Amino acid sequence: MRHGKKFNHLSRQTGHRKSMLANMACSLIEHKRINTTVAKAKALKQFIEPLITKSKEDTTHNRRTVFSYLRNKYGVTELFREVAAKVGDRPGGYTRIIKVGNRLGDNADMAMIELVDFNELYNGGKKEEKKAKSRRGTKAKKAEDTATVEETPVAEAPETSSEDKKDTAE
Repeated sequence: MRHGKKFNHLSRQTGHRKSMLANMACSLIEHKRINTTVAKAKALKQFIEPLITKSKEDTTHNRRTVFSYLRNKYGVTELFREVAAKVGDRPGGYTRIIKVGNRLGDNADMAMIELVDFNELYNGGKKEEKKAKSRRGTKAKKAEDTATVEETPVAEAPETSSEDKKDTAE
């Protein structure tokens, strides 16, 4: 009986499964979307979503924890820089699985797994712009800065040239 055993072993031994998921996660982080079987996509989703959650807070401890899973420093760097910046305000659900049909060779169910915030088609073609957090008094400071810039006199060049001065001296 398999009571309480929720992890899909994917017909692989532990070391092979961990390496495969780490490689797939690095590919997903690098390319933002990959094609794989439905079972591997579901296992990858469970593997990578906690790592993306950890990447929201950029600390040395979190980087080392994520590196122990991914084992690829370029993948960790990309995750903490680009991916974390885009998903910073999202509370979860960082990946999307879309079924794409069956594979020709063995008729396996195929799926495309992608990072949600990097697909421009589903976002309506609009890119998210981060709004700067405002504090009280910033409008007054900006108004004062523009007023001081407008009030400062600009030095003008003299209208007479050096040749005109020579002519008037003669």
